[in-house]
Amino acid sequence: MAFTATLMAWSIIDFGKNMGPQLTEAVKAVKWATDYLLKATAVPNVVYVQVGDAFRDHSCWERAEDMDTPRTVYKVDPAHPGSDVAGETAAALAAASIVFRDCDPAYSRRLLDRAVSVFEFADKHRGAYSSSLHNAVCPFYCDFNGYQDELLWGAAWLHKASRRREYREYIGRNEVVLHAGDTINEFGWDNKHAGINVLISKEVLMGKDDYLHSFKRNADSFVCSLLPGISQHPQIQYSPGGLLFKTGGSNMQHVTSLSFLLLAYSNYLSHANGHVPCGSSSATPTQLRRVAKRQVDYILGDNPLGMSYMVGYGGRYPRRIHHRGSSLPSVRAHRGKIGCKEGTKYYMSPAPNPNVLVGAVVGGPTNISDAFPDARPVFQQSEPTTYINAPLLGLLAYFSAHPTILSD
Repeated sequence: MAFTATLMAWSIIDFGKNMGPQLTEAVKAVKWATDYLLKATAVPNVVYVQVGDAFRDHSCWERAEDMDTPRTVYKVDPAHPGSDVAGETAAALAAASIVFRDCDPAYSRRLLDRAVSVFEFADKHRGAYSSSLHNAVCPFYCDFNGYQDELLWGAAWLHKASRRREYREYIGRNEVVLHAGDTINEFGWDNKHAGINVLISKEVLMGKDDYLHSFKRNADSFVCSLLPGISQHPQIQYSPGGLLFKTGGSNMQHVTSLSFLLLAYSNYLSHANGHVPCGSSSATPTQLRRVAKRQVDYILGDNPLGMSYMVGYGGRYPRRIHHRGSSLPSVRAHRGKIGCKEGTKYYMSPAPNPNVLVGAVVGGPTNISDAFPDARPVFQQSEPTTYINAPLLGLLAYFSAHPTILSD
């Protein structure tokens, strides 16, 4: 949820002017998340990170109204640190404070103050929440990438939100220690490296922080690793239909988050009249936008299957998504309780889901062949998540306002 809130806030900060009347709804969505995060961080030096037993919850297929699995609450604290989840929470609160700065100054200050205290906790008591909470969060929600990137990510957003010199100095002082140059083409809920580099590069391109120029070089390397015809990175592939493909988890989480960074960086470059050096060639902001738009078009149905991966959009979209509320009959259609194992028949059914989860984006094609099974049990392809959708907020806002990409 924290990563989702951060990306939604970033979308509003950069592309809110393109959202028209939907801006109000976007801001409401961010506040829904930050209200929760404020409650989860109300006790000093404690972050409540999870409600529910992941093993018990995953063993049941039942509606939210029928759930009777344990609602165990898990937290991180000084004795059981979780710098990763605390750092991301600080980033979300700081980013959201920018969103509310003009429309609700008091709420904005509250968010920023809480971001400061949560970040202090994350930095002072270092450790990964997986190491503290063990099988309460693993294997379902493990932190595979470590907590170091979240500390830099939180500091970067606090610097942007507060303009305090201490955060700028923190970033510079910890760049090497916290491995800012690692895995530069990864960005998602568990890995913030590419996002850190793009976010900080805006300051460099504006001439405000040449001291942090190494982050600009990392951002350039990130772009070069993604661009078709330029990239030689072994982990970056494109399907015959043009979809960016990276191994590991649901692919659309990579597609939407990396496309968002390409679009954001293209705008930063445009304002600075810049380009990206890629060895013997270079990439213009227009090239970055075209790659991002191609990914958005693919998601919305411009692909070999003619399949929109956004549920409810277009004539053909996933009908059997891995989502309990969508696949089980509503409480109005079936008033009796559907128990933990009783829902299995709905899970295994080949029938389309009775409740259409409009707007949800699923994990997408199985592999680089553009194939998609549309089956509930294949969860990496058929499960929607908020962290897939969140980066699309900015992408869709921008491309709805700029359907044609003009040359530089």
